[in-house]
Amino acid sequence: MRPAEAADVEPIAELRAVVMRPDLERLGRFDEHRVRQRFRDAFSPPHTSVILVDGALAGCVALRPAEEGQWLEHFYLAPAVQGHGLGSAVLRTVLGRTDADGATVRLNVLRGSAARRLYERHGFTVEAQDPVDVFMARRPPGTGLPG
Repeated sequence: MRPAEAADVEPIAELRAVVMRPDLERLGRFDEHRVRQRFRDAFSPPHTSVILVDGALAGCVALRPAEEGQWLEHFYLAPAVQGHGLGSAVLRTVLGRTDADGATVRLNVLRGSAARRLYERHGFTVEAQDPVDVFMARRPPGTGLPG
């Protein structure tokens, strides 16, 4: 992983469109322009890491400060690298940092997304749901509090 730069915005916006398209279409919410623009509007290079495989863009993940902890967002992996343990490795790295800081991590995932299982394997539990999103949290180990 390397820190993101301003020039990463368009390649990551395109990756987001590819990765999210199946779930957004299933939910009847895919829009060619909006899927990219939402990333452009929220992109924060200081809080984003670019994931590289053999020197090429394979994904990204962002962790930004939020009320009562950290917010994990924009975690996308190219379809070609999914299912090989890379997502778990990245998540372990990110959560290792937040655990060291004693921070609760929150995120949202689209309903029905396979990514939810990844988050559950790493200790995230559901806090709330709406027709589109599932909101999850993970407290650092040893706090004695559930997800």
